[in-house]
Amino acid sequence: MDYQLTTNDSIHLNFGYSRSWFQTPNSLDAENATAWSGLAGIEPQMAAFAGTDPNGNIVGPTDQRSKIGTFNIAPSWTRLLSTNSVFTLGAFVRRDDYNYYPSSDPFADLGPPSLQRQSVGQNRTLTNAGLRSDLSYVKGINQIKAGVTYEQTFLNENDTLGIVDPTYNAPCIAAVATSAVNPFPYVAAPGLTPADCPGNSGTSQANVASNVNAPGSAFYPYYNPVLAPYDLTRGGSLFTFNGHTDVKELALYVRDVITKGNWSLNLGLRGDLYNGLTIARQAEPRLGVAYNVKKTHTILRVSYARTLESPFNENLILSSIGCGNAVLAPLLLCTPGAGGELNPGFRNEFHAGIEQAFGKYLVFSGEYITKYTHNGYDFSVLGNTPITFPIEWHNSKIPGYAGRVSVPEVHGFSALMVFSSVAARFFQPQIGGAGSTVATAAGLPFRIDHDEKFNQTTHFQYQPWKRGPWTGFNWRYDSGLVAGNAPCYGLGPANDCPQSVPTGPPAVQLQDAFGNPLSGDQEFQAGFTCNGVRATPTAPLPSPCGAPLGSSLIQVPANGTENDDHNPPRIASRNLFDVSLGHDNLFHFHGDKYKVSAQLTVINLTNKYALYNFLSTFSGTHYVTPRAITAQLGFHF
Repeated sequence: MDYQLTTNDSIHLNFGYSRSWFQTPNSLDAENATAWSGLAGIEPQMAAFAGTDPNGNIVGPTDQRSKIGTFNIAPSWTRLLSTNSVFTLGAFVRRDDYNYYPSSDPFADLGPPSLQRQSVGQNRTLTNAGLRSDLSYVKGINQIKAGVTYEQTFLNENDTLGIVDPTYNAPCIAAVATSAVNPFPYVAAPGLTPADCPGNSGTSQANVASNVNAPGSAFYPYYNPVLAPYDLTRGGSLFTFNGHTDVKELALYVRDVITKGNWSLNLGLRGDLYNGLTIARQAEPRLGVAYNVKKTHTILRVSYARTLESPFNENLILSSIGCGNAVLAPLLLCTPGAGGELNPGFRNEFHAGIEQAFGKYLVFSGEYITKYTHNGYDFSVLGNTPITFPIEWHNSKIPGYAGRVSVPEVHGFSALMVFSSVAARFFQPQIGGAGSTVATAAGLPFRIDHDEKFNQTTHFQYQPWKRGPWTGFNWRYDSGLVAGNAPCYGLGPANDCPQSVPTGPPAVQLQDAFGNPLSGDQEFQAGFTCNGVRATPTAPLPSPCGAPLGSSLIQVPANGTENDDHNPPRIASRNLFDVSLGHDNLFHFHGDKYKVSAQLTVINLTNKYALYNFLSTFSGTHYVTPRAITAQLGFHF
């Protein structure tokens, strides 16, 4: 809403409310309660779990849901001080209320170990309120703007967690190993402790560090008595976490855009004062220079910015203090040695670009970008949920380029091509936050899963008559995102793939980067093959795979060549094509008062079967959209 108070004063009000509700998509494993069905028959002690939970109930499909409610109110007052200056004062308040609901039967939340071993619930609110004010002054070659923003972010986090995997915190393990890698844990009755295990000559033995037969791996950790009260498979109850904090931020800035002849100069200085769970103070200069070479129709530009990088607010409290909690640390998969405290970092960002016109029919615009961040932030994720945590690495380097080539309309024909590349390199150690996103050799850099060498989209459109039909064609090429959880083989210091079998001929364990075995469905999703045999949703490949591991959907590095920085596994490259046919004025109405339009679009014309990502830290596994045909009819008035 806008209202003009006087000739010099006006007020503006924004108000919005939104609500969304959605289900977390199920994999085949989660839909069929495969994890609980798989517990039957592996050991005699597991025979009771033939798709039923410890209470004897049939475990149905996973049914995790989310609800988000958001409102936003933002009034502002604008005062015209003179013909050269304008003053603005505004306020804002926004509240996000996020609820994550586990399955009604918590045991239905058990998935493959690489996805989820806990039942998780969350209610989290974020309320952001503050004031902002700025003064703008324009005269001659100067456009000056100065302002201040103060905001407070009130965070409330309420979480519940409980173990739903009977093999995760078992007091006892089987007396006889069932594989060369790990003995299968024995499911103990409620109240049993390692002291109650009969011993090596009985049916079970203690799952403790002093027992050389106990695996002590991420998949089969030693028994932890601290977790016993929260093991739902042994009569425990949910662990609850409640946290609150108030993040205060003050920003002051001044900027001047100076235009003189062919030169444009952008000078700025910003100061940030951050008071959250940690404190930071930074001065941040900004500089941009552009020069227009009118004779050759060329624009050259360079810029530099120093920025404060504050931690993400989503689950900030839990991620900051969770790793210091004896119960949460193992449930959140905290990295040993990484402190929970998240400290704001700083970034130096450089841009250099050029824009060039070639006559009337071709325009090119390109830019090189590099970002160097001290205390670089990334996300980790909890189980097979959209619950994410901010984590902090020592530093990150993100160079890349972006470009655009356009052909203005010529006799009904137009074309546009956009392309880019980004290298997202992060450097160890992890210095803060819960969870982790990689498992690689200590000290080596790695690339997160939105790193891609090259992608481009080209669009052609042709309309032979101005009032007639038109046709469009899209071509999209992607070289492939990093797929860090794809198994590989390598024993060298620069390519120590954690899935490698260290002795004997080259062999690869079918596991993720953290040692969790992949299910048959996950192997099928990735298109993995061993000795030419392909995994199926219900029949996993033999593990370890002694022949070279291959994939129809992922570029798996050859044995001994993988490197987390220079040659990581990547999604296979792909080409996708779309076509469309339309008419903007189907019945040739004169004028613009009424129009009827029609359009037919085919996405993924060749029905290309390809992955977008695989076991991505942030979003799981996704395929590209299969062929889809859409018809649209519109009436314009």
